[in-house]
Amino acid sequence: MFANGLPYLAIPGPSVMPDRVLRAMQRPSPNIYTGALHDLTHSLIPDLKSVAGTTGNAAIYIANGHGTWEAALANVVAEGDRVLVLATGVFCKGWGEMAQGLGVEVEVLDFGECAAVDPDRVEAALRADTKGRIRAVLMVLVDTSTGVLNDVRAVRSAMDAVGHHALLMVDAIASLGCDRYRMDASGADVTIAASQKGLMTPPGMGFVWFNAKADAQRGTLARVSRYWDWRPRVDPDAYWKYFDGTAPTHHLFALREALDMIKEEGLEAVWARHDGLARAIWAACEVWGQGGPLRLNVPDPAARSRAITSVVMEPGQADALRDWVEQKAGVTLGIGLGRDPASAYFRIGHMGHVNAHMVLGVLATIEAALAALDIPHGPGGVVAASSCLAELAGA
Repeated sequence: MFANGLPYLAIPGPSVMPDRVLRAMQRPSPNIYTGALHDLTHSLIPDLKSVAGTTGNAAIYIANGHGTWEAALANVVAEGDRVLVLATGVFCKGWGEMAQGLGVEVEVLDFGECAAVDPDRVEAALRADTKGRIRAVLMVLVDTSTGVLNDVRAVRSAMDAVGHHALLMVDAIASLGCDRYRMDASGADVTIAASQKGLMTPPGMGFVWFNAKADAQRGTLARVSRYWDWRPRVDPDAYWKYFDGTAPTHHLFALREALDMIKEEGLEAVWARHDGLARAIWAACEVWGQGGPLRLNVPDPAARSRAITSVVMEPGQADALRDWVEQKAGVTLGIGLGRDPASAYFRIGHMGHVNAHMVLGVLATIEAALAALDIPHGPGGVVAASSCLAELAGA
């Protein structure tokens, strides 16, 4: 009834693409052999390093996030090596499964779906590795399926306490440019991300940042897949080597515009915006939960992402709510990915090109759905979110 008009995709990626990014892509195919496209691509590298917070290397891949999982692994581990996976949801487990497919032995520490990685358990697992077989520790900054935010610096401190040689590898796909993260300051050796979330660009490009320690480990491998090898992609002597083939031309135009938008706002301001909008969402959910079954998946605010919020209800209620907001009001929410039962979960994506009126509109639509579906809930969730934003924004 009220869904006609501009739909709103409030899922945890692909995120809303800014009009500026879309306009940047609306052009004929460029010359890929010389000229302006080369200059644009060269300009991306320092800005990609800045967003990731590293002075290390940045490699671009024509791939989605799963592709960057394999790209990162292919450069640092070989068949028979061992990795430690720190799981807080579906996605780090998936990275471990990718490693298994490459013949790598995988040890999983599972921290559940509602809490962050416990560095004490990581330290204990590494102390038990008396033969030093673990070559890398894999973790996510934010797991998109659960909304859990992990403390990368705390994991690095646990590794340092043991004096373990393993690389620390971080999947920042869900939240780069949304949750506060500095690769070098956190002690990560490898970071991966993709274009379609906080970087506000269509899916199809992946990024791997790596430091000298990680590259030294790559040098110990007998062979690395030609396509995934990161060395030819860093400061290439021929333009095509950035991508091992034809450039993803229009994605590059889009990414250049998106990075310009981040620079113009300032990364600190981008992080603050995401933090405030997330707090408004939490405020609404906490009020709704006072009179019904709705609750936030992650109880500890310190362990919640500023890019995605996972919400729990009774089985069937989340599916009914998602159907109502999409069909009646034109808002699409994320599914309960990897959860059991999935029908009890929905996710709100608030990453990238989002502001107060977009988030408040989503919350008001959810509150309307709760009322229309007669799902018990505390009144005044939108009021609580508005008050939160008013206080944070000031006069």
